[in-house]
Amino acid sequence: MVEQAARHMAEEITAHAPDGWTRALLSGHAGGGGSGMTGGYTVPGKRYSPGLPALHPVLTRLAEAVRGERGWDRIRWEMDCRNTGTYTLVTFTERVGRIFEPAGGYQIELDPGYRLPQAGTNQEPGTAPPAGDPDLAVATLRTYLERRATVLGHQEELPPPVTVAQLDDAERRIGRPLPADLRALYLTADGDGIGYRHCGLIENNAWLSLESLVAEYTEEQEWQNRPWYGWDNEWNAVVFDATPPDTVRRCGGHPDWIRFATSEDGNYLAVDMDPARDGRPGQVIATGRDYDEGPAHVADSLTSLLQKQLELLEQGSYETYDDHISLIRDGEDSGGRQIIGRIPDKVPASLQAIHINDATAPVDLAPLTAAPRLRRLHLNRSATADLTPVRDLPVESLRVTLHGGDLAPLAGHPHLSSLDLRTTAPADLTPLLTVPHLRGLDLAGCEAADLTVLADLPDLRYLALDPQQWAVLLDHGKVPPALAAARLAGADVTYEDALALAARLGLPTDGALRAAGRL
Repeated sequence: MVEQAARHMAEEITAHAPDGWTRALLSGHAGGGGSGMTGGYTVPGKRYSPGLPALHPVLTRLAEAVRGERGWDRIRWEMDCRNTGTYTLVTFTERVGRIFEPAGGYQIELDPGYRLPQAGTNQEPGTAPPAGDPDLAVATLRTYLERRATVLGHQEELPPPVTVAQLDDAERRIGRPLPADLRALYLTADGDGIGYRHCGLIENNAWLSLESLVAEYTEEQEWQNRPWYGWDNEWNAVVFDATPPDTVRRCGGHPDWIRFATSEDGNYLAVDMDPARDGRPGQVIATGRDYDEGPAHVADSLTSLLQKQLELLEQGSYETYDDHISLIRDGEDSGGRQIIGRIPDKVPASLQAIHINDATAPVDLAPLTAAPRLRRLHLNRSATADLTPVRDLPVESLRVTLHGGDLAPLAGHPHLSSLDLRTTAPADLTPLLTVPHLRGLDLAGCEAADLTVLADLPDLRYLALDPQQWAVLLDHGKVPPALAAARLAGADVTYEDALALAARLGLPTDGALRAAGRL
């Protein structure tokens, strides 16, 4: 069956090949209800590969065939076709697969269950009392509804309130208390929706019924942790701090964030019951689809949010359409949180990430000391000769080409967790041994004086090297002991190379399926 599927794939790839092609190299995944692929055709003299054929039906059959032979629900595959009619197919589990741009090479999962810790887990907890006031919240909501009725010309219909017993049962089911002001509001109305129509009472969002709040918490639990997008995206990921700083934990998700309203586009408002040092329990935060790089602080309480909404309405900061009111407030002020391009003449103190692109001379990083919240510093196709300014910055993700300098300024860096390093001269890696939270390294573009020192990084979880670098570590028995993922870098490496490396790193790969033939 696998051989039949491979031949069918080769026929489809060849049938859709452009004129003058010599090779088609395609990789992807299949099974588990979906499939995908990337890669393309090689046409001499053309810079870009033409489009790919639609292979979903045949990939579905391939996944079914592999499931029948190996029991794997989801697979990675790679197909290499030549214009001579020959083809080869390799399939394996999801634990070994090709990475295309920008990283390139192949990724190997050694510990598929491991996830990097979220930065916010170790933040100092808040000790301030809640800012919400249940009586004031209810009074403000009633006044707000009266003002809305004046604008619309009629009173909006809301669901009847829940009971204290229902609130107590809801808290028991989610295993956490609700803030007092949110409880009080549910004793006024069970959300703002009748059927599928919502009033959008809270920050123009649909206020969930109590039962929907419980269902969102108990049935949709994936959001309670940061979504995992694979090691190629996560090894150097950073979660930004909210504004004001140190109010919300720097997490992509948290079990003490209780969603109670939604914009119905994948974004939510939640009450935060475990704030960071300067936050308040019960503060309102924004999370969801558009907040992968960190949650946003909305208000110190639902009470405060309602008061702000009432103020906006009374100021006339709203629009009406289809018997609906939409408040207008200033957009979230990022305050120059992220910059792409070059270091500006005046660096904003609120800067948390900068991508410096295509600098023609070594970059002086000294101006960045004006950004005490800088977490991500990426020099893309750019170099620097001096890392000293990084020493006193809370940079967690650093990508840099080091032009003749050294790594000594990074010694003991208390925040650095990932380093993508390229060099123009051999570098001494020993300063990295004193970086306490270093979890990811990409040294594929680095010439190191001694790679074997990496064995003394007991907490390193991700490592990217080229074939020669991996050979040095493996031949000397100096692979870092706790690796959860590895990358084999290089433009010319193959799936077979990746499987061979995976085997040397301890992942059994003898079950890989192969098929070859000629059309």
